[in-house]
Amino acid sequence: MSPWNQDDRGGPPRPNSGRRQQYGRGREGSGRGRGQYGDSRPQRDARPDPNWPAPFDPTREGEGRSSESSDDPEDRAEGADAESGSLEHGHVGARPGQPSADVRSVQLDSDEEVSSGPWIFARQVRDYLARPLDGAIVEVLDRSGRFLGHGLYNSASDIRVRMLSRGRRTDLDKPRQFLLKRLKSADDLRRKYLRLPEVTDAYRVAHAEGDDLPGLIVDRLANVLVCEYHSLGFFQLREDIEWALTQLYPDASAIHRVPNNAARAEGFSPEEDQRDPGEQTIREHGIEYTVRPMGGHKTGFFCDQRDNRVLVAQHTAGRDVLDLCCNQGGFSLQARKHGARRVRGVDLDEVVLERAENSARKNRLDVEFIHADAFPFLRHERGRPENERPQIVVVDPHKLIGSRAGMEDGLKKYHDLNALAFECVRSGGLIASFSCSGLLTESAFIGMLFQSARRSERSVRLIQQLGAAPDHPQRPDFARSRYLKGALLYVE
Repeated sequence: MSPWNQDDRGGPPRPNSGRRQQYGRGREGSGRGRGQYGDSRPQRDARPDPNWPAPFDPTREGEGRSSESSDDPEDRAEGADAESGSLEHGHVGARPGQPSADVRSVQLDSDEEVSSGPWIFARQVRDYLARPLDGAIVEVLDRSGRFLGHGLYNSASDIRVRMLSRGRRTDLDKPRQFLLKRLKSADDLRRKYLRLPEVTDAYRVAHAEGDDLPGLIVDRLANVLVCEYHSLGFFQLREDIEWALTQLYPDASAIHRVPNNAARAEGFSPEEDQRDPGEQTIREHGIEYTVRPMGGHKTGFFCDQRDNRVLVAQHTAGRDVLDLCCNQGGFSLQARKHGARRVRGVDLDEVVLERAENSARKNRLDVEFIHADAFPFLRHERGRPENERPQIVVVDPHKLIGSRAGMEDGLKKYHDLNALAFECVRSGGLIASFSCSGLLTESAFIGMLFQSARRSERSVRLIQQLGAAPDHPQRPDFARSRYLKGALLYVE
C-alpha cells in the first residue's frame, strides 16, 4: 500500500503513517458517525396539566432526549426532531413520576389514527404520574382508550414508542413466538423470493422498519448473524431474538452489538458482547471477501451495495477504474473480475485495506490498493494527462452529514469531493457516486452532483439512479428509509 497524507491546501499528497481520515470512510471501529441536533422551531405555550406532580421546570426541557442513531435504518432517527414537531409542556424531556412494571400501556393525546409510520414521538404521548418501564412492550391506546397496537416504549428517547404490531390485542402475548414469526417473514423474502443464497451468503436478514422490526438489524455474514440494536426494547429481547434466529439458521452463531450513538439515543449503557467469531470468508457474485463481523463499519460489510457493485462492474471491461473510499474493495474486485484493464482502490483505513488486499490475493485479482485520503489524492490525479486519467470513478464516502446542524458543512464536502472526481475522469467516462447520509434527500443529492459537474466545467448526463439492494426494503409510509442514494453519470 502507498500511504499518502491529507493536504487541504492542494498540491501532491505526502507520505503518511496513519493519520486520521477526514473525508473517506473512517477508521476501523468508527462506523459511519452521527451527530446530535435539536428542533429549532419555537416552543408553544405550555398548558397546565392537573396530573403533574410539580410545576414545569424549563431547565429540564430536552432531558434524556436525543435523535442520534447510525446509518441506513439507523439513519431513520435523523428526522426525529423534524417529525416530532415543537416541544410541549408535559412531553419531550418531561418524565413525571416513576416507572412501574404495572403500567403496561401508553395513551396518545389524540383520537386520530397514528400515521407517522412505525414511530410515535414524545409529543404524541400523554404523560402520567407513573409510566412503563423503559424498554417494555406496551399497548398503545388512543385518547379515548381504544386499542391501536403494541410497541416498544422508552421515555429516554424522543421516539417514545416503536410500533411492532397494529393487529390483535393478543399479538404480543408470546413475544418469542411473535419475533420468530416476524423474523421468518423477513427471512422468507430473502431466501424464497429474492433467492439471495444463490449469489451470496452475506445479506440483511432483518432491516428494522422495512421489515416491521423498528430498531433491529440482522446481517448474515457466512455463518455469523450480527444483530445490531437501535432500540433498548429489542436489546432487552436479545435472548429471544437469538433463539428465533437459531430456528431459522441452526448452524449459525449470533453476536450482538449496539452502536455508541444508538446507545446514547436510547439512554442506556449496554454490555459489550465478548464473543469474537474472528475473520470470516463470505461470497458474493463469484468473489470471496475476507470480513470481520462487528469489525469496522456497521456490522462488518456493506451488503447494501451488492447489486450496485455488479452494475458498475458491467461497464468496466478494458477500462481504467478508480474506486474512492473503497473500504474492503467491493467495487474494485468486481471491476477487475469483469475485465477492467487497471483498478485502483483508495482508502485511509489501513485495516480494511489489508482485508481488501487479502481478498484480491484469494481471488487472484490484480488490484492496486492505495492508502490515501481521497481529497489530496484527487488533487494530484487531476494533474495527469487526459489519456492517463481513469475512465470510471466510484465515489462512495462514509456518511458526511451526521446532523441537521452539520448539513451545510457535509453538503460542501460532498460537493467538493464530487467536483474533484469530475475533474479527474476521462472524457467519455462514467462517475458512480453515492451518499448514505439519510438527511440528504435524493433530489438534493442529484442537484449537488449537477452543481459539482457545472463547477468542474463538465457536461454530464444522468444514466441511472441507484439505491440499496432489495434485502433493504422500504416502507411506503416511511420516506426516510431510502437512506442510500446513488447515481451513474456519463461525463463529456
